[in-house]
Amino acid sequence: MEIIVVDCGSQDDTSHIDSEFPAVTMLRLPHHLGSARAMNIATRTAKADLLLLLSPNVEVAPETVTALADVLDADESTVAACPMLSTPDGSPALTVGKLPTRETLDDVCRGGAYPRMTIDPSQESVAVEYAGLEALMVRKQFVRGMNYFDERYGHYWPEADLAMQIHRVGKKIRVYPAIRATMHPAPDPLEGDSLAAADKISGAAAFLGKYEGFMAGFGFRLSAALRALGRFDLGQAGAILGGSKLDGSQAG
Repeated sequence: MEIIVVDCGSQDDTSHIDSEFPAVTMLRLPHHLGSARAMNIATRTAKADLLLLLSPNVEVAPETVTALADVLDADESTVAACPMLSTPDGSPALTVGKLPTRETLDDVCRGGAYPRMTIDPSQESVAVEYAGLEALMVRKQFVRGMNYFDERYGHYWPEADLAMQIHRVGKKIRVYPAIRATMHPAPDPLEGDSLAAADKISGAAAFLGKYEGFMAGFGFRLSAALRALGRFDLGQAGAILGGSKLDGSQAG
């Protein structure tokens, strides 16, 4: 087992983890480049055939990683596997649902929550269309086959693109309720960041443009820019129209 930590320019003690845990491979980035690029850097570095994408807010049990690997080894139709997440008090932490639609993306970009589905804990496994990146084990061969994560996404929506790619080839994402992990609620450090908000909209527009055509993505971006203009937020409108991403670049 190989543990890779991508440090996205943190200002705390994260960058020194490998001095305390020498077995950890630390990849230090100069600043926050977004999840798509960070995951690509880690994926290209990783030597294993299975990748567990893990949020720093998720705590796995000692057997979680091997249990996820075992279920993927046993089922070739499943490309990605997730544990059942719960909060420290035992409440479900819902991180899976259906593939995003234009309405879903619009609601999330306006500040709404992604609609999640409840998992029946009595089932051996549950097939889902979409899974967040909180705790997701995926086959590296599949990620390589889709030419890694599309970096037209900055920080937001590369997981939606992965889910769509899995769906389009008739493969599965499954949640395994018997495999558990704990998600510790924490505030989003990017909440209220205007560039992150533009990144989220740009990623949603990229997703729609990729799967529904250029005009769908352009229309989504234009509607969001007009809303910003209606608030007299000229900077936000310009960032949206320019396709600004969290790393300061622009979506293609």
